[in-house]
Amino acid sequence: MPLTLSKRLDAVIPSATLAINARAQALRAQGVDVISFGAGEPDFDTPANIREAAKIAIDQGKTRYTPVSGIAELRRAIARANETDRGVVTAAENVVVSVGAKSSLFNFALAALEPGDEVIIPAPYWVSYPEQVRIAGATPVHIPSTLEAGWKITAEQLEQAITDKTKAVILCTPSNPTGAAYTVEQLTSFARVLRDKQCWIVCDEIYGKLVYDGFIQRSLLAVAPDLVDRTVIIDGVSKTYAMTGWRIGWSIAPVHLSKAMDTIQGQGTSSASTPAQYAALEAISAPPTELENMQKIFAERRNRLVAGLRALPGVRCAMPEGAFYAFCDVRSWLGKSSGDQRLESDDDVARWLLDTARIAVVPGGAFGAPGHLRLSYAVSLGHIEDALQRMANAYATLR
Repeated sequence: MPLTLSKRLDAVIPSATLAINARAQALRAQGVDVISFGAGEPDFDTPANIREAAKIAIDQGKTRYTPVSGIAELRRAIARANETDRGVVTAAENVVVSVGAKSSLFNFALAALEPGDEVIIPAPYWVSYPEQVRIAGATPVHIPSTLEAGWKITAEQLEQAITDKTKAVILCTPSNPTGAAYTVEQLTSFARVLRDKQCWIVCDEIYGKLVYDGFIQRSLLAVAPDLVDRTVIIDGVSKTYAMTGWRIGWSIAPVHLSKAMDTIQGQGTSSASTPAQYAALEAISAPPTELENMQKIFAERRNRLVAGLRALPGVRCAMPEGAFYAFCDVRSWLGKSSGDQRLESDDDVARWLLDTARIAVVPGGAFGAPGHLRLSYAVSLGHIEDALQRMANAYATLR
């Protein structure tokens, strides 16, 4: 008899994003021209000053282990940035630097959640939120939102979802996968509900600086600083500074929770890469000279992609306030056929687009919204134009 694996894996659903990217890469390896809208990372190079900071750190011999929670200079810089961005006094002891924001979320799940706990997650949601909750033995509870509501839940929905079993609420704004971002007024209404509830509030703000059209981005912590003793901020350098592969994220939390997350990390990854930490220190300490240009380019791509998707027959798409994703409704395509392929689900649509149009997108069911597709506009305008034409040509074959 073969040795068995842990039963906790039975609850985990494989990442649809990674699966579609792997299939697209396999086709590319065969010489197929695939346009991928699957990856959640900027297509810009990491700014030169950040790259140089890592080189200097290596040349200076800064290549050994650091404390589990990160180098003191970086933790202090994150604390200062938190005070500037969110208006809440923060100490280095509140900060745990991790191997990306995903690792920070995982640290929280293992440090705070237990079997019997429930975690409220607005849907559509990033694919790893419910899976990490399940790995910790807790239960994800989804609150649905709609395109008509701008992919945002209401304070009334939040209040109705919270029970005595609720251990945490996860809010991601701007959102992956929809790009929706909550206004100050909406966050204030959430705070009114959460003040009377004994649960953790996890604010994933990794896309916080990527907003468009003058949208006023605020953290829930800035709107309700009195909730600081129950709030966990998740952030990092991946999106804002085009540093996805450097793998540096962090959590900002009450000291006792940060110590628990440090303990989890100490038995998992230990510290993040030392040169990458010095690169992150440069990223958040120096003026963000390339951020404004990134925002401008992303906004231009967003406008073209959303307009093009809306022009396709039966497709609906909201205009995202932030991040770099368009989330479109293709339910009107279901039930149609192209040759011997019948489209019964968003998975079928994604496979069909990859096979027929050589376009890689992520099916919405993975995000808790069947019948939709997520497209990342972290691709060039030329590729967006080409892909929209390919989609139009593919649609023309549907019957």
